[in-house]
Amino acid sequence: MRHIDLISGLPEETQSLAAASGFKESIMKKDIHPDYHEITVVMTDGSERKTRSTMGKEGDVIKLDIDPLTHPAWTGQHRIVDSGGQVARFNKRFAGLGTK
Repeated sequence: MRHIDLISGLPEETQSLAAASGFKESIMKKDIHPDYHEITVVMTDGSERKTRSTMGKEGDVIKLDIDPLTHPAWTGQHRIVDSGGQVARFNKRFAGLGTK
């Protein structure tokens, strides 16, 4: 195993402490890190961005449902998204709760 000398750039006091404790820094192991490749991200407005990621394979496409163009944290517009009438069903189901 090869070692990198990280101690020589440290102050003398720190070098002596590190040497006394047997400190050695190893090089990163080979073939254990995920593949880092280019992918395409499609924003909600259809625009595309190229980026690098460990997700998927080279050339894969990610289509976003929410991005900085539509998320309230970035747009400042807060709205209730009622997918499938869930809010209406909730209101109908619990309309009489607490009236007794």
